[in-house]
Amino acid sequence: MAKILDNDRQLNPDRSPVIGVMGGSLCDEEEEQLAFQTGREIAYRGAILLTGGMGGVMEAASRGAKENMGFVIAVLPGKNARSSPPNPYVDLPVYTGLAEGRNLVNVLTSDVIIAIGGGWGTLSEIALARRVQKEVIMLKSWNISHKKFPVDGIFEVQSAKEAVEEAFARIKGFKI
Repeated sequence: MAKILDNDRQLNPDRSPVIGVMGGSLCDEEEEQLAFQTGREIAYRGAILLTGGMGGVMEAASRGAKENMGFVIAVLPGKNARSSPPNPYVDLPVYTGLAEGRNLVNVLTSDVIIAIGGGWGTLSEIALARRVQKEVIMLKSWNISHKKFPVDGIFEVQSAKEAVEEAFARIKGFKI
């Protein structure tokens, strides 16, 4: 029997969880390694990896997942492969034609978000996730705080393994 999440999404407990890994199309060596390890951990635990499908953190996480026989969904900004070629580790490219608007699709399709490094696009995904009450695991990403309002639903971790463990702990309706 399906369970209802806090955000009113009906969840089929027989399907694999979808974990979104958000990060920059450009990244440093540490972020690349963390993303690769995160992708491997996600696949090892049987979850589906969702990214923005481009290079950098997205490609490294996808490569890690594929090396562990995982399934990778990419939500791409362009209308087709010519305008947004996915990285070579993507199983299911989703062409949106939405440019940066695809960030909302990334967030809504994921059960939980892991942010690794990243620039303004990653920050927008973090904000959108919290706006729709999705929890965010921060791995060497933005420092989010606000003087007037508490920032809840954001969990800082130090390793890829911790990030994936925390992500699974935050996914409602799934057994670990």
